[in-house]
Amino acid sequence: MLQQTRVNVVEPYYDRFLKVFPSVHALARARPRDVLQLWSGLGYYRRARNLHQAARQVVARHGSVFPRTHTEALALPGIGRYMAAAILSIAYDVPLAALDGNVARVLARLGAVRGDLRQPQCWRKLASNAQELLAADAPGDWNQALMELGETICTPQIPRCGLCPVSRWCKAHRRGITDGIPAARRKRDSVKVRIAAAVLYDPRGRTMLVRDPGVHDEVLFSRMWQFPALEVTHDPVAELTAHLGDLLKIDAVSLKLEPLRAARHGVTFRKIMLTPFLVRVSRLSKTPRTRIVPLVRVGHLAVSSATRKIAVAALR
Repeated sequence: MLQQTRVNVVEPYYDRFLKVFPSVHALARARPRDVLQLWSGLGYYRRARNLHQAARQVVARHGSVFPRTHTEALALPGIGRYMAAAILSIAYDVPLAALDGNVARVLARLGAVRGDLRQPQCWRKLASNAQELLAADAPGDWNQALMELGETICTPQIPRCGLCPVSRWCKAHRRGITDGIPAARRKRDSVKVRIAAAVLYDPRGRTMLVRDPGVHDEVLFSRMWQFPALEVTHDPVAELTAHLGDLLKIDAVSLKLEPLRAARHGVTFRKIMLTPFLVRVSRLSKTPRTRIVPLVRVGHLAVSSATRKIAVAALR
C-alpha cells in the first residue's frame, strides 16, 4: 500500500484491510471484487490485484507461509528486488540489503555520488554499497534504520544534518553539497486529457456500469467497473453520443445528454478533465459486459476515484 502513496493516506486503508483479511488464508479466499472494493480510492489498483494473487500462491504453493528464498519471493506477483529484500530481511533475517529511494539518497550523500541515481549503472553501484554496509547480524533492523533515516532526517529538501547520526562520515555534508545530491530528476511534461462520461439513468434510479474501458482504462479507471466513457478531442457531446451508439447498439442520436458539473482529476503526469453527462433512458438492458446498479450505490462498489467523482456529479 505504501508504494507511491503516503503513510497518512495508507493508514486507514491498512486498518480496514486487516480487519477484513486478518490472514493470508482470508485474503486468498476472497473474491477479487471484494479486495478491490476495500482498496477503492487508494489508486494503483494493480497493487491490490498482485497482493491478492500473491496470497493465493503463498497458500497454494508454499504451505501458507511466505517463502524464505530470494528466488521464490521474486516469483510472487508484485514482488520486486526491493520488496523481496525488505520482507526477507525483516521477517527471516536474510542478509539482503533493501535499496529504495530513501536508502539510495542516504548512500549517495555518504559517498558524494552525483548524477541521476536511477541510472542503471549508478543504481547497481548503490546496491553494491548497500550490501557491503549491511549489518549481517541484524539485516532487518539495519534496512529499516536506513529507510527511516532517509524518510525523517536525510530528506530530499533541507536535510537535518545536525541530527544525523552518520554526518561525520558523510562526504556530501563535509563538502557542502547535500542540496545537490541527488540530482533533481526531470519531470515529465504534463499532458491534458479530456474524458467524457455518460451516466445512463432509468426511472428506477439505476445506472449502467461497463467493462468497455477504451485506451484510457489502465490510467484512469484501472480495469474496474466504470461509466461509459472515452477520451474526446473536439465535441464531447457528438463523440460521446457516437460511442454510446456503438456500445448500446442503438441509434443514439435521439439521446439527450444533460451536462453535469465537470471535475478535475490527476494521474501521474496527466491532468484530466472529467466531463460527465446525465442521459435519461426508459430502460437499461444488462449484458455480460454491463452491470445495472442504483446510482446511489456506485460509490460503495469497487470503482476508481474518477468513477466516484462522476457519480457524485450525477447525484448532485
